[in-house]
Amino acid sequence: MALRARGTSDMTDLPTITQSPAARKARGTAYRLWRGSESDPSWARPALLGLLALTAVFYLWNLTASGYANSFYSAAAQAGSESWKAFFYGSSDAANSITVDKPPASLWFMALSVRVFGLNSFAILFPEVLMGVATVGVLYATVKRQFGAVAGLLAGGILALTPIAVLMFRFNNPDALLVLAMTLAAWATMRSIEKASPKWFAFVGVFIGLAFLTKTLQAFLVVPGFALAYLVAANVPLLQRIWHTILGGLAIVASAGWWVAIIELVPASARPYIGGSQTNSFLELTFGYNGLGRINGNETGSVGGGAPGGNTGGNWGATGLLRMFNADNGGQISWLMPTAIILLLAGLVWRARRPRTDARRAAYLAWGSWFVVTTLTFSLMAGIYHAYYTIALAPAIAALVAMGAVEAWERRDHLVARVVLAVAMLAATGWSFVLLSRTVSWNGWLRVLVLALGLTATVGLVVLDKVHTKAIPAIVGLALTAGLLGPAAYSVQTVSTGHMGSIVTAGPAVAGQGGPGGMPGGPGGAAGGQLPGMPGGTGTTRGGAAGAPGAPGAPGAGGAGGMGGLLNADLPTTAVVQALTKDSSSYTWVAAAVGSQRAAGLQLGTGLPVMAIGGFNGSDPSPTLAQFQAYVAEGKIHYFASGGGFGGQQGGSQSSSAIASWVQQNFTAVTIGGSTFYDLTVPLGSTGTTSATATTGTV
Repeated sequence: MALRARGTSDMTDLPTITQSPAARKARGTAYRLWRGSESDPSWARPALLGLLALTAVFYLWNLTASGYANSFYSAAAQAGSESWKAFFYGSSDAANSITVDKPPASLWFMALSVRVFGLNSFAILFPEVLMGVATVGVLYATVKRQFGAVAGLLAGGILALTPIAVLMFRFNNPDALLVLAMTLAAWATMRSIEKASPKWFAFVGVFIGLAFLTKTLQAFLVVPGFALAYLVAANVPLLQRIWHTILGGLAIVASAGWWVAIIELVPASARPYIGGSQTNSFLELTFGYNGLGRINGNETGSVGGGAPGGNTGGNWGATGLLRMFNADNGGQISWLMPTAIILLLAGLVWRARRPRTDARRAAYLAWGSWFVVTTLTFSLMAGIYHAYYTIALAPAIAALVAMGAVEAWERRDHLVARVVLAVAMLAATGWSFVLLSRTVSWNGWLRVLVLALGLTATVGLVVLDKVHTKAIPAIVGLALTAGLLGPAAYSVQTVSTGHMGSIVTAGPAVAGQGGPGGMPGGPGGAAGGQLPGMPGGTGTTRGGAAGAPGAPGAPGAGGAGGMGGLLNADLPTTAVVQALTKDSSSYTWVAAAVGSQRAAGLQLGTGLPVMAIGGFNGSDPSPTLAQFQAYVAEGKIHYFASGGGFGGQQGGSQSSSAIASWVQQNFTAVTIGGSTFYDLTVPLGSTGTTSATATTGTV
């Protein structure tokens, strides 16, 4: 009777009454997952789940068209799936000759995926998709806390449709995990400010430590802004705020330092060589090749720097304050950068007179510092730089646009706020028109549509107080469409195209776009050095004509690889695979090759360890000639693959050249599947006859 008195029936309530405590708990958890926080509007959580689902579907679409993507990291993931030692150190091969030139955190996720799904394109790239979806969700949660669900959804949507984010959350470079970890650190920063909690600020340090173990010092670009926001806004006395930030710093040291300490303390003979360093030191790699060298261009062993202190071009493009807006970078990230700058300045002005502990101002400080520091660093760095680095700006831009737009909308009764919205809209429209004008051969009508929609929305925002309320949703819809149509179109083009190699870009090719040394980036950023025969791939090159750098039959010296060797590897032919796998259990490495990309292709094709002589560029002193000779004498290496490496590096070891010359002078050359190898088990003899005059076998 009591049940009926509440307007329900015995039949509808019976399942709840008879459910076990565990079932009721599960039902409650499912409800909370769907409903979200009690303070959220009823539509917020379903909208978030819809955004995440759409992002996942979009990122998974055509995923395997990229094949092994960057074979350098794919080979390391394969090695980590075979050897826990290689997994821990981030080795290029399961026999642990040398590591990649980054810490291993991003490889851990890929290697675990390969252990579960086997070695294939999906296993390599699926973790990146999950990281992308997670980053969208974390950004939503972070922005929503101070600015509401609408701002959170807008920020997540902008991030999900940023072209370079779409590319890198479907690609196996370390940047996907880096951005997720930094976004998690931003989330923990805002939680720590809200609660004035040293525990939460310690979590900031933990996430920064994870980011460091992903891509070393780039993780620290967001630290000044997070510390500034906490020091300004946390509701505790100044000395406590300072102590809490020190705890955060100690958490960084603890969460990243354990791995660094192991690397530095383990004897060099008991671990792989640290790739990218000249002294087998991770600290040298961190502060040299991957650290200050990226800023000043003095990167020993690299393939050349940029243009220190000026606006002239270098091997890595022109430096200067407008670098993010040029042909190489503009279509990747800059669509809403002018809008973000306008709304950041407006937000800081609007919150200027608020109390010190104002959480919204703290959010502007945190995200704004991330945006400014990272933009300046990327714009002025003279060392190795690639356009895909700009994914690190995407969460900050998305957050600033969403926060500023919602704040201005809340103040729309005032003319100043409407003017700010209109100017921000006009900036987005005008810059989208410029970016789309760089590629008029690709959907040239799109720029006209964006301009028309954007101008209409701009006018509508100015006269918002005079239009009928029923017209307001149409104006908002026009503004969102005009602002996001350009990057969304680039993103659709990006997911419809496979991207392979070490240098990739999102969207279509644009006028003036180039790469290192002025080399064209190619449509969709997939120029050169692709992997023929890759599942889902459309590789185009095998290294060029005979005798050309990197071609079958070319010398194996460290300077012979050419740009195709840097961009990506070639998978071996069936004949090569059969030759290398024959009696493979008798050897530690079935082959050795100069440069990681040449070695990676052979390793991915055979699934067996291949030694990468000299690391990525072929310029690391690993192994030395004496070490290589000892390995050969002990029968640990079967073949030496001709070609590979990359010429023109700044300094670095010449060990790879010495090894290649010694091999040519002392061992028999054989042609296998159209490629030249040297059989290290068949010396020429004591006559000193070189392979050029020796009888060449063909397999």
